[in-house]
Amino acid sequence: MSAGAPPSTKDPKDYRLPTNVEPTHYDITVRTDLEKLKFDGFVTVHLNVKEDTSKVVFNTTQLELGDLTVSSPAFEQPEVHPSSELTIDDTQERAVLALSSTLPAGSKAQLKVSFAGELTGSMMGYYRAAWEHEGKTKHYSLTQFEPTAARRAFPCWDEPLLKATFSITLITRDDTVALSNMPAVAEEKYTPNTEDKGGVVSWLTSKLSASPETDAVPWKITEFAMTPPMSTYIVAYANGPFVYLESSYKSPISGATRPLRIYTTPDLIHQAQFALDVKRDVLPHYETVFDIEYPLPKLDTLVAIDFDAGAMENWGLITGRTSAFLLDPKKSDLRAKKAIASTQSHEVAHMWFGNITTMKWWDNLYLNEDKVFPEWKVHATFLSSHLNDALDLDAKLSSHPIEVDCPDANMINQIFDSLSYSKAASVLRMLSIYVGEEDFLKGVSLYLKEHRFGNSVTNDLWEGIGKATGVDISKVMDNWVGKMGFPVVTVTETKDAIHVRQDRFLETGPAPAEHNETIWTIPLSLLTVSADGKAVVNTKIVLDSREKTIPIDTTKPFKINAGTTGVYRVLYSPERLDKIAEEAAKHDSVFSLEDRIGLLMDAPALAQAGYVKTSSSLSLVNKLREEKEYLVLNSMADSVETVVSTWWENADVKKGLDALRRKLFVPVVKRLGYDYPEGESVDDSLLRTRAVSVAALAGDEDVVKELRSRFAYFMKTSDSSQIPADLERVIFKIAVKYGGRAEYDAVKAVAGKPPTPSTGIAAMQAMCAIQSDELAEETFDHILTKARDQDLIYMFAGFRTNDKYAKFSARKFRENYDGFAKRLSGNFGLANIVQYSHDILSTKEDYEEISAFYKTKDTSKFSMALQQTYDTILARAAWIERSTADVSEWLDSKSAKE
Repeated sequence: MSAGAPPSTKDPKDYRLPTNVEPTHYDITVRTDLEKLKFDGFVTVHLNVKEDTSKVVFNTTQLELGDLTVSSPAFEQPEVHPSSELTIDDTQERAVLALSSTLPAGSKAQLKVSFAGELTGSMMGYYRAAWEHEGKTKHYSLTQFEPTAARRAFPCWDEPLLKATFSITLITRDDTVALSNMPAVAEEKYTPNTEDKGGVVSWLTSKLSASPETDAVPWKITEFAMTPPMSTYIVAYANGPFVYLESSYKSPISGATRPLRIYTTPDLIHQAQFALDVKRDVLPHYETVFDIEYPLPKLDTLVAIDFDAGAMENWGLITGRTSAFLLDPKKSDLRAKKAIASTQSHEVAHMWFGNITTMKWWDNLYLNEDKVFPEWKVHATFLSSHLNDALDLDAKLSSHPIEVDCPDANMINQIFDSLSYSKAASVLRMLSIYVGEEDFLKGVSLYLKEHRFGNSVTNDLWEGIGKATGVDISKVMDNWVGKMGFPVVTVTETKDAIHVRQDRFLETGPAPAEHNETIWTIPLSLLTVSADGKAVVNTKIVLDSREKTIPIDTTKPFKINAGTTGVYRVLYSPERLDKIAEEAAKHDSVFSLEDRIGLLMDAPALAQAGYVKTSSSLSLVNKLREEKEYLVLNSMADSVETVVSTWWENADVKKGLDALRRKLFVPVVKRLGYDYPEGESVDDSLLRTRAVSVAALAGDEDVVKELRSRFAYFMKTSDSSQIPADLERVIFKIAVKYGGRAEYDAVKAVAGKPPTPSTGIAAMQAMCAIQSDELAEETFDHILTKARDQDLIYMFAGFRTNDKYAKFSARKFRENYDGFAKRLSGNFGLANIVQYSHDILSTKEDYEEISAFYKTKDTSKFSMALQQTYDTILARAAWIERSTADVSEWLDSKSAKE
């Protein structure tokens, strides 16, 4: 294992809470003061005592705790302990309370403790979000507890295994809205004479008398229904000036009608209808797929302006950032629509797969994966959006298995990556094709019913699918989820057979013996051609040994991994790859859309690893240049982009690659133009967007001129009608790249007050397309002083694609590292930015410089991302060294220019 791989030797006792007591129910009361940006409250945790114990251990961090009371029928009198008697372990974020008497096994107990905390801008725990209202900065509050931040909001047993029911009461200002997982069952203004349920009124009265309020807005008390048994990480509550849109759906299982709402601030609510419609449409779909009714009485979505992740599947109250849920109904781009549909569908699927049934510990994270939104050629789109990302990351020595030991919160935070999500989804997709989708879904349903409201491990899912299919699923799947890496299947052939061999694939080249021990069970999905010329796919052939010979007629077209359903790369001889490319280029090819995408995904990866010449990857793209299908052309653009983003510092190679990109995409621009007629196909819209973007960034003079003139019209008139939403990103970027101060200021103004989330992202990224030192410094100053924490990732992504200032951005990040580390402590952002700002670099000198820098820093929160970044830089450097002559020669050759 490389330095970046996670440890796997710690005893769970070192990082898991003791199992001597377990929570069964929480009564939580939280008061939110949005003026003082503070919260306080108290919690009573009902406990089952499993073993004799004289101490209680629970999670807490960043909270000020009051006296603790432990009561039990086993005690004559409740024990009251001042918080000073707690032993706090800051590293493990837990507290130990030593009792003066022993709690006997089989007894019940209650722990009651008050707490207080700050509503910080950390985007984790219970935090504040800022918004502008009538020229003033106002705040609202919401939670983000996944994976281990509930302990920042209230003392708890903060592990997914320890499910309990929750009764939540929120005390808030009377002119705000309080939300939680369940519907409100009672809400009334506070007076000292209000009925004192659970001691809430007497607690609040004592707080108010100790600190008399000066403002006149009264408090109210909102009591929510009790939840089903659930993990702490999906508990949610929020408070603010929210408004909502409402819809409903009828359950296909029971016929019951459930209300659906989407909440946000009044200035944004008009952009929320589409996400609400998606939620309404997918809920009955998932009920049917899983054969289980959605179990809560309502499902809300809260859209927040400050949000670290994309979105979060809190049960009954999905939360997420504006770009994940909002779009302008009058001017929305297809990219935003697809992203919102996918996000909303994904979070709704979690209501079953993750919330009803939850992994016992975070190493089983991938059981959260869902079925992807069934529109927009979803299977083919999946390949480039999930499978390829996963394979790129899993080809590194610093990879990790899907199931990974999680010794502490730092490691749990780090495993939310392309392997935990995208590789997991890809592996489940491969299994679904192998056993048949209908039986696969029957198995998933059996698994969910068997573990309803409980916890599960991977094997439970395999057992469910095994029952439905009669296949030994563990045998097929164990190495896919338990071992890191994936295979390359090498195909050699004779006249009447093919010989296949599996080895671990690494981006740096053939795996040495110590990294090539795993034998995967590989569904080969072999495509052959019948006597009447039709494609026939055999999904049942597996390679479960190192090598195997399969009799077929090799004089006819064939292909391994038909439909690109497998999680592996395929290496053919150059002669066979030529034949496959020729067949793929035919109008009536036996190779499907997914087959062609798979070929284009494998080609640059095999080239980088040195299995084939890089020129063969470029030749494959060139051979498919008559392709009309958007997703294949998109993969062709990605394939060339992989080479461009490696040789970006080599002006001659970059010039030749830009010429190739113009040859491929300028004809498409000429055919489709720049405007988006109503009623055109999804493919044409997407293809136009990609073709214009590629041609412009490859420097085509006519395209650049057109885009600049459209932006000039906007600057002159403030009328954006000449800028289609789908072309916003490229028009803004080109305007700044080829413009000066005036264009930059215009884009900066849009970034400061964007009409939609996607326009804001376009403007922020365009600010990083600058070509002068003065504007580069100004943009970085904006990053340091004005950009929201959640938006930093967009700006570093913008700098990453600026050949002139990518290194500047990486250097400036290191110069300001301590500030960023403090600013982003405790959320996911730091690891992402370390990666985004550095993994575009491509020389050994770059590697030595940044590794020397990070040796002086505490990298424990992003050690995996850092090691993956190092691996990427060194792999790029090796590829450049090995293949520059080959690439240059091909670009100068006749085939590149024909």
